[in-house]
Amino acid sequence: MTFQPRELFPDRSARDLFGAEIRRHREKADMSLRRLSEVLNYSKSHLARIEAAECLPYDDLPAKLDACFGTDGLFARLYALAKNEPFPGKYRRMIELERQAVIIEQYVSATFPGLLQTPQLAEGALRCGHRHAPQAEIEALVKARIGRQALLDRPKPPRCWFILDEAVLRCPVGRPEVMCDQLASLIKRGTQSHVTIQVLPFTAGEHPERGGSLTLFTIPGEPLVAYDESSQSGTIIEDQGTVARRRENYDLLRAMALSPRDSEAMIQAVMEDWTPCQPPRT
Repeated sequence: MTFQPRELFPDRSARDLFGAEIRRHREKADMSLRRLSEVLNYSKSHLARIEAAECLPYDDLPAKLDACFGTDGLFARLYALAKNEPFPGKYRRMIELERQAVIIEQYVSATFPGLLQTPQLAEGALRCGHRHAPQAEIEALVKARIGRQALLDRPKPPRCWFILDEAVLRCPVGRPEVMCDQLASLIKRGTQSHVTIQVLPFTAGEHPERGGSLTLFTIPGEPLVAYDESSQSGTIIEDQGTVARRRENYDLLRAMALSPRDSEAMIQAVMEDWTPCQPPRT
């Protein structure tokens, strides 16, 4: 099957424009990605993701591209714009919905919500999902994810409701102390008046959102929007018939979940399982 490069939208995003210009100049010079990576002394896989606007380059790449293609600072200027867009285009609309929402309701079945992750857990989760990414890229992704949490502490924060499958609490990410600190952070967040956290226990059994992740955004003056996310992609749902069914599913999960008080008790109990054992004294 013939490889099809990712479609870019340079008129919508500086990151896409940066990638599109790499692709245009590379093809104009009749260079493959492999050859360009050799000339620049840069990882081919990382270069491919930059060209596809999936990640940002290191600070030294724009100058290398300008030197390679003789573009007189073009890539340096584009990079100055692109680095202000920390999220790839496929997630940008979801992030904008998140910023505008006055109510955010989320269910997760596999990992802690990004809005509730500690930096240490975020790094572990992102490294698992980007196994070949260099450390600088992981650090940028962690910074962007943790930066989203500022909306929880702004003067008029959104009303947030998080339902976590029990598996989220028990599936290890990183060292035991990382999990313990993450659970302690959950309890602290749950004390905020605008944040409610519930746990959906294993004993709840089957439900229509099992294995997935669902977020509902309430934005003033706009129809309810749903966001369905998997490990590698996300889908914004605006068809109101479909959104209504997902709304019904979420309300069912809320009824099936433990109360906030019982959820906190479960989180505290699970924390004991993640408390690192002290080595015996000799």
